[in-house]
Amino acid sequence: MIATANPLASYRAHQTEIDDAIRRATASGWYILGPEVEAFEAEFAAYIGVKHCVGVANGTDAVRLAVQAAVPFRGAEGVTVSMSATATVAAITEAGWQPLLLDILPDEYTLDPAALEAALTAPGMFVVPVHLYGHPARMEAILRLAAERQATVIEDCAQAHGAMALGRRVGSLGAAAAFSFYPTKNLGALGDGGAVVTDSDDIAARVRLLRMYGWRTRYVSEIHGSNSRLDELQAAILRVKLRHLDADNARRMYIADTYNAAFADLPGVRLPPTGGVYHQYTIRHPKRDALRDALAALGVGASVLYPVPIHLQPAYADSPPLSLPVTEQFAKDLLCLPMYPELTAAEVDAVCTAVRQAATALE
Repeated sequence: MIATANPLASYRAHQTEIDDAIRRATASGWYILGPEVEAFEAEFAAYIGVKHCVGVANGTDAVRLAVQAAVPFRGAEGVTVSMSATATVAAITEAGWQPLLLDILPDEYTLDPAALEAALTAPGMFVVPVHLYGHPARMEAILRLAAERQATVIEDCAQAHGAMALGRRVGSLGAAAAFSFYPTKNLGALGDGGAVVTDSDDIAARVRLLRMYGWRTRYVSEIHGSNSRLDELQAAILRVKLRHLDADNARRMYIADTYNAAFADLPGVRLPPTGGVYHQYTIRHPKRDALRDALAALGVGASVLYPVPIHLQPAYADSPPLSLPVTEQFAKDLLCLPMYPELTAAEVDAVCTAVRQAATALE
């Protein structure tokens, strides 16, 4: 079975460098907030094009701490999309804000600026655009609306390491941004990890306080904080993987181009938007579940991510239920095909053949 994602393949592709980095970190005797974390923070900040990177425990914490640091008062609503990992909304809730969930664009899977314009009704709100599946949100419109309505923009870049928008890397456009380094991400650790990036000295300083109990002086909490630290081993691994990120993303884009060419004439198949770094390669099909089952029978794994939109999940559902028709339709027909840099040419060809065969048989 050709898997949708394969973090083991990523490890094996860089095994010698990763093993050397692990030995270096373990031999140092410093395992929490040491030289590997400090070096990775500097390297990743330079890569994104910002002044600061603060390593934290995971991507959910990165969103939460970015919100708490950039909007350091408890308010009414934080605006984001329902078409995302639950982590985005969970983090907003944990930060003390009420999430306001909006619909997505009909030809993409990112925040609809028209919906945002209607939602930003009071100054002091914030918006978390999600660069979903590696595809950047419409940042020009989002930033303009946020400036007009005095709203803070905090980018969720958990699936978009290295993606570009407005001539810059995503993560450098808002007041702050959150990244996840979960093993299947474009830049993945061998465990959990995350980071907040920002150009703001104040936001960076506040995140550093928040990630470790609010300590500036050890054992003395200046503010209410938590324990959310990127560990030395993961930082050492990420330093290796960061050196290969652009090449890995280029390979993802090449595979996506191959898929696009193979599927362009398939009836019923809608291709993904172009212009991202393809954390996932997603197609849409009106018989999605049947297509997934047919692909599995042909030895190709395909995944359904986010089958229940967040606004319809029990923990976040309103009464009466919120209606987000584009999001709900996407959840019914979106399918993720195998996408990772280590896919061989033979595997890519096998995916193309299987999709063509399965989709044709469903007509």
